[in-house]
Amino acid sequence: MNWSRVKGVQYLYRINGSVRKSLGPRSPETEKTKDEYTAQRKRLRERRNRLWSKVKQQAPINRAYRLGRVPRIAAEILRILDQHQMMGEHLIVAGTHSIYAYEAAAGIHVDGRLLATTDIDLLWDARRNLRLALINVDEKGVLGLLRKVDSSFEKTRHTYRAINNDGYFVDLIRPMEKDEILKPNKRLGGDDDLEAASILGLQWLINAPRMNQIAIGDDGYPVMISCVDPRAFALYKRWLSEEAEDRDPNKRRRDKQQAIAVAKIAQNYLGLKFSAKELSALPLRLTQHAKQLVAAAR
Repeated sequence: MNWSRVKGVQYLYRINGSVRKSLGPRSPETEKTKDEYTAQRKRLRERRNRLWSKVKQQAPINRAYRLGRVPRIAAEILRILDQHQMMGEHLIVAGTHSIYAYEAAAGIHVDGRLLATTDIDLLWDARRNLRLALINVDEKGVLGLLRKVDSSFEKTRHTYRAINNDGYFVDLIRPMEKDEILKPNKRLGGDDDLEAASILGLQWLINAPRMNQIAIGDDGYPVMISCVDPRAFALYKRWLSEEAEDRDPNKRRRDKQQAIAVAKIAQNYLGLKFSAKELSALPLRLTQHAKQLVAAAR
């Protein structure tokens, strides 16, 4: 809030990004409102500074105990998406990086061979309106945010993908829609932003239960990961390994290993049942192999 003079009269304005709303001319009531706002802002800033000081003290301890699991570049990307209210609301983590959330929730470490990757997949829930999320964000949308993390990120000839100078990929993906060939290109930002690639089967993940979990980046600082429920992840990976057409054989083997590992986390560490009602909305194509997956994960 601040005071602004209009035609010789001072008005109190509430400012939210580019939106300014007048709360009325200067008066005992608006002065009280402004004083209360200033006091509350001071208290919140002091609290934030105290909490941030504790986080900074904890970070080197996390590194010393090797608790940081999320690769630094991935952690920085997820943090900036979270800061701009896109993580969880409009974008969720898909693929291998989801496992960092599952292992953090379970308090275990998964075999590093199942986590090795040089890219991160961001699944866009296009049902959500991104207008508010993009307030004060570069018009280039996701690509603009990636460049705030690393200015070397560039869109590749595959317009759904960005890559930085270290060869780290970020893919923007979305579910394939009916009459897909008739659908216009979908971007979060302007014409220079990434164009989400449509992939068969992702609608199942969009409709699956969600999970929000704090993990630790390899810099020792926390990072919020929004992803699908681990049971949905395991079932989808099992489907990829068995039924997805034109899937690379090496990826099929890795999909199956990831499915079993995450199913084990869900059952044995998180106490989640594959027969639970919250999975009833998933299609038969995914759930029909649940019993075999459960047996393999024991």
